[in-house]
Amino acid sequence: MLMPAILEALQRLVGTGNLLTKAEEKLVYECDGLTMFKAIPEVVVFPTSTSQVAEVVRLADRQQIPFVARGGGTGLSGGALAVDGGMMIALTKLNRILDIDLDNQRAVVQPGVVNLWITQAVSAQGYYYAPDPSSQQACTIGGNVAENSGGPHTLKYGVTTNHVLGLEVVLPDGRIIETGGPAEDYPGYDLTGILVGSEGTLGIVTKVIVRLMRKTEAVKTLMAVFESMDDASHAVSDVIGQGIVPAAIEMMDQLALEAVEAYIHAGYPTDAGGVLLIELDGLRDGMDEIATQIIDIAHQHNAREVRVARDDRERELLWLGRKRAFGAMGRISPSYYVQDGVIPRTRLPEVLRHIRDISERYAIRIANVFHAGDGNLHPLLLYDERDPDQRQRVLKASAEILRVCVEVGGSLSGEHGIGIEKRDDMPLVFTEQDITVMQNVRAVFNPQNLCNPGKVFPTPGRCVELGPPITDQVIGGVRIERF
Repeated sequence: MLMPAILEALQRLVGTGNLLTKAEEKLVYECDGLTMFKAIPEVVVFPTSTSQVAEVVRLADRQQIPFVARGGGTGLSGGALAVDGGMMIALTKLNRILDIDLDNQRAVVQPGVVNLWITQAVSAQGYYYAPDPSSQQACTIGGNVAENSGGPHTLKYGVTTNHVLGLEVVLPDGRIIETGGPAEDYPGYDLTGILVGSEGTLGIVTKVIVRLMRKTEAVKTLMAVFESMDDASHAVSDVIGQGIVPAAIEMMDQLALEAVEAYIHAGYPTDAGGVLLIELDGLRDGMDEIATQIIDIAHQHNAREVRVARDDRERELLWLGRKRAFGAMGRISPSYYVQDGVIPRTRLPEVLRHIRDISERYAIRIANVFHAGDGNLHPLLLYDERDPDQRQRVLKASAEILRVCVEVGGSLSGEHGIGIEKRDDMPLVFTEQDITVMQNVRAVFNPQNLCNPGKVFPTPGRCVELGPPITDQVIGGVRIERF
């Protein structure tokens, strides 16, 4: 437990109303969007400025107290859990858009700004912020930077790192640094690139310079309906193989379609084996010809129907269904566990067959909703978290899915991060020497390992295999549930 003197010092630093110490208040912060893992911090601190963040971190450094930054809590890898107790530094009150420079297509925002707020702030002027995680109505920019978040439009526009020009960061000893800046490029090491995607283990981001983009002249959204996921998968590879780069290619299987349609009523067919949601954007001239090419390719792969959204309302409804797909699972299951593996898109049919086999062997229903264009899979394993046996089967099935992804030349994560969830799977992809080099980089920024400890890297002495269930384990004075 933190001594009363520490709590009093924190109260003086951040002011009245910006500290949570009661057990019932802290329960809200025991997990992120991945509810399988839980750990309660000893205190939750709400700084309202960069200087306050720095002072809190300096106090933690002096007293050797572990700390973790947290944004909107929408993460899906346990990356914002206080696994060693200590302080949780909640950044939700650093939520201002500080500057908008449309002439240079830049904005400066604090980490607690919700992703969608940026687009809303500049939409009337014809601009938008491209990275669009499905949780963009709730997720915050600080978390997007930490996890290098993607979204449906990653295929054409890339992930968060492609749209971040500079950062202000509080280092784990309380020093404040700036990396990058409003210009396109700077000499020296790319510290911005190192920090984006470092999952909060190298420091706390307190300011972000993001790139804004002009809205395109035209947008066209198509829904291609297939009897099988194999046919839909082959169509994806063929579209890309023909040199067509849509803004997005999303895929949903029948189980996902049933849940989404019951929730959103967007017109998705519930009897189809799979659906592709394909979006084109750019110049109006030539777009109809590209759409015709895609329709022809879809029919070559046995599409029974290809529907073109008639207007913005229909287009937005189709996308609402896709972006609310995770939440829609509540219609058909008490709980779900989402994975985030990446594979070469040419291996989609093979890997989806493996996932079906894993589903059958573990008697776990799996719905597939994912970014097909860049091979970023999101299998949703449906279960009841109140049943320990189902929890165990889900975690074992999830581990097998990750192994399949790696075996076909893929990776452990496309956008959700490693966090606590996949840290012991890192040896599937990296050698011991690889991991040591990454840990050495962390040690340069975070030598005491107080900043978001227990994340990304394997725990010494633990193997990659899943062990027996461990419930209500106490680590650093806090409860953490995991298997």
